[in-house]
Parts: sequence; structure tokens; C-alpha cells
Amino acid sequence: MDQAQALRRLVSSQDTRQAPGSGASARIITVCSGKGGVGKSNFTLNFALALKAMGRRVLLFDADIGMANIDVLMGVSSRYNLYHLLKREADIGQIIQLGPEALPFIAGGSGMDELFTLSESDLNYFTTQIASIADTMDFILFDTGAGLSKETMKFITSADDCLVVTTPEPTAITDAYALMKVVHNSHPEVSFRLIVNQAGDEREARATSDKIRMAASRFLQLELPFLGYISSDPHVVQAVKKQIPFSVAFPNSIAARDVQRLAQSYLAVDSVETAKVQGIKGFISKWLKRNR
Repeated sequence: MDQAQALRRLVSSQDTRQAPGSGASARIITVCSGKGGVGKSNFTLNFALALKAMGRRVLLFDADIGMANIDVLMGVSSRYNLYHLLKREADIGQIIQLGPEALPFIAGGSGMDELFTLSESDLNYFTTQIASIADTMDFILFDTGAGLSKETMKFITSADDCLVVTTPEPTAITDAYALMKVVHNSHPEVSFRLIVNQAGDEREARATSDKIRMAASRFLQLELPFLGYISSDPHVVQAVKKQIPFSVAFPNSIAARDVQRLAQSYLAVDSVETAKVQGIKGFISKWLKRNR
């Protein structure tokens, strides 16, 4: 069975609470960080797996321009990536690969630069292709590059939600706040949720969160929900070396339990699954406006 056939079988066998063609749309989530080295991509991968383990249909999209590494974290060699779709050398079913636990993902890399310079015809083709699979998903997660490039800004301001990953390190805290400040000042409608990664314990995680949330409230008049934290866990480093997601390699580890709890919290917050979403077409429409 090839990847496209496997994907079709996977989608048809998943939870059908929101059937394809019913008008329901995938919720678009952008994951970002103020700086590199905070474990953003690792979080995104394991968060996607946690949502999938809870019966949600998830597509993971590596949108880190130039530094795409989701496939490396999974130990999966991607035959196709976004470039092949944009050049019409492969369709959406072919570029979607299956990672651990049959998680569908799209490798980034060489295709991301072309995404920002598409002709109208090519953009319509891209939109149609992505929309054809988005209708079968509950969530599409975009793992963006670290920091706030103009490309990352477009993803953040076009998504339904933005998850900001930081660590208790002072520079990570400062950079996470700076990212949200820049985005909020130009696009106050953006919805942020904060995640603290590599926390020594719950007290440190909450202290880190409080610093950022108090600054956001005082200086930006921005109420910043704290979604949760992931503990510092040696199993995470071991899993990276094995090129296996830590929630798969060490499902009973502290970090794996933390990311499961984070996924549960996300689904519970503000009835996120029943909230009105713009869908992939709305996301691309916004993204186009940011491109002009």
C-alpha cells in the first residue's frame, strides 16, 4: 500500500464526528517561539500525537523555512515535500507522509520559499489541494520557524490560534514576550496561548508564566491564557537521539504525561472543538492579504 492509499484509509477510519463535506472545517493552529532551542518542534510533534491519540484527526505541517526538521525528529525520510506540490510534480495525497502512530504530516524545507511567491494560478491550485484534505481533519498544526520573521508573522496572524512555547530561561521569556508584543501591536485580534517547556517543576512553570502574563496584561492589555507546561525530562533527549517522538518512545515518561494533559487542556479551553473556525480557505485568504 502506498502513502496516498494509506492516508485515504486512515482518514476514512478515523472518528467521524465531523464528516467530510459536512461544512465543518479544520481548526488552524500555529506554534511559534521567540527564540530557537526551546523545544518548539518537539512540542508540536508530540502535541499533535497527543491530539491524535484522543481520537482527533490531525495534520502536521512543517512550516519552518530553511530549518524544517519534523521529519528528522520522527526518523522518517520524506520522498516528497511542499516543493513537489507547488511544482505540480505530486498531488496532496502524495506529499502527505505518515509518521509514527500513522500521523499525517507535510515536510517543509525547499517548498516554503516558493509558497510566498506563487502566481494566482498556482495559488488556486495549492488552495484546492490543501482544502481537499483539510475537510477531513479536525486540526492542522503549523510548526513555524523560531523568532518572528515576516513569514512566521503571516502564519501567526492568519491562524485560529497561536501557541507560544517558551522555557524558564530569561532570554526565552524576554523573546516570547517580545514576539507577542510585536504581533499584538499590529494584530490585536490574534489569540495566544502560552506553554512553558523544560520546566523544573510546576512552581517554576507557573512562575515563568506569571512573569509573561503580568507583563502582557500591564503593558499590552493582553489577557494571555496559560495552557500548561512540560517538565524537563531526560527521556526527551534520549528520544531525540533515537529519532522517535518521546510520547511514543517513552509513553509513561513525565514529559509524555504532561503533553497529554496539555492536549486535554487545549480541547477543554473555551470549547475549542465547537468554536466557529475560519477553516483552511479562511486561513489562506488572510494569509494572502498579509502577502500584499
